[in-house]
Amino acid sequence: MVGATLLPPTKSSDMTALSLESPSPVLAATKLCGLALAAVIAFLPLAACSDETKAVLHTATGNYTFNVEVVDTDATRAKGLMFRQELPKDDGMLFDFLTERNTSFWMQNTFIPLDMIFIAADGTVKTIHENARPFDTTPIPSQVPVRYVLEIAGGRSEEIGLKVGDTFEHDRIKK
Repeated sequence: MVGATLLPPTKSSDMTALSLESPSPVLAATKLCGLALAAVIAFLPLAACSDETKAVLHTATGNYTFNVEVVDTDATRAKGLMFRQELPKDDGMLFDFLTERNTSFWMQNTFIPLDMIFIAADGTVKTIHENARPFDTTPIPSQVPVRYVLEIAGGRSEEIGLKVGDTFEHDRIKK
């Protein structure tokens, strides 16, 4: 073997254990690969069912699907959509606070107008703030405890007819 050093066996029984013709290392490796493949196959349906990048707002005028980026750490929530120059009309950012609580947002370093939709843990829309002004540091409070805040392009919630009491669907919401 080039680049490898194999110490010679000291007994004939050691020779069998190191021999490539012995079925046990090959059999063990085959079983291990088989178990790994079975685990991957078993969990594929769960991965296929979960898509955290999709969310749906259900309104009286229809169901509207959004491509969302989920932020659920202090660091990612603090940055939010700051410094973004555009937000397509069917895109958004979903802030998950992991528990319900009162929260407040501002538009510091945010270049685009946004609608902020404050959502309870069960997916019920609690409050809506339309067209938050870019760079405005005035606090925008949730007014009630919420788990989620969905930020979408400014004016979009009016376009889709979103109202307090409408529902929000996402993989993180328990059904």
